[in-house]
Amino acid sequence: MSVDHYENFPVASILLPSRLRPAVEAIYAFARSADDLADEGDATPEQRLAALNAYEAELADIEAGGSGKDPMFERLAQVIREHGLPVKPLHELLSAFKQDVLVSRYQTYDTLLDYCSRSANPVGFLMLHLYGAADEENMRDSDAICTALQLINFLQDVAIDIHKERIYIPLEDLSRYAISPAALDHASARPRWRSMMKFEVERTRALLLSGAPLALRLNGRIGFELRMVVQGGLRILDAIEAVEYDVFLHRPKLTRRDWLAIFWAALRMKKQMKAAFSAA
Repeated sequence: MSVDHYENFPVASILLPSRLRPAVEAIYAFARSADDLADEGDATPEQRLAALNAYEAELADIEAGGSGKDPMFERLAQVIREHGLPVKPLHELLSAFKQDVLVSRYQTYDTLLDYCSRSANPVGFLMLHLYGAADEENMRDSDAICTALQLINFLQDVAIDIHKERIYIPLEDLSRYAISPAALDHASARPRWRSMMKFEVERTRALLLSGAPLALRLNGRIGFELRMVVQGGLRILDAIEAVEYDVFLHRPKLTRRDWLAIFWAALRMKKQMKAAFSAA
């Protein structure tokens, strides 16, 4: 999942084994600070890219055997060596953050998926490595879950992204439903907007559920953590539907009551999914 999701889906939760918490915190600190370089403050695009290039140079130094030039990269270097983590996913995150500086629209769903493959999927990939579970089948399902969570965040934050002059809904979808990118939040577009968002929510829910079998294969804390994450994503999609897709007036987010419901849904999820797969 991308760093944008940590508000809703905290990966460094109490479910993490204590031996892995420092590693997850180091990865999060890197991703969060790099994302802020791309997104926050009043720096120019040139300054943002230069700062992200400096992060790439730090990663290259670590790959060459260095130990980092500031405390954050020192911790990251230690974690990479201790757990034998690949550095490529961290480079992929940086490439996505650079893209955020340069790209504010996505013409097709495929180009948006390509962005998600670098902004979201690397975090799941690294988590699987930490748990020693990064085989081909698990990585495929992790990619589906992480991409779906990124897409959920986009659907949840349409109004926020508009203020940043960004649109993460494919322009081909807006065109199909005759919605002008300049008039997303206009009242006149609401009936068409609801129809389009229904399509987006259903497609994203199907993608999330396609990766959900990973939560059945992984045992222990990581399996339950993942079931919580999947149920949290489903809960937000339900919340978007509950406000009739009007994310301009009602930004869906998870409350304490939601988390209680997510916890119980996660407890039941394994049994329910096994029953569903047996009946299929």
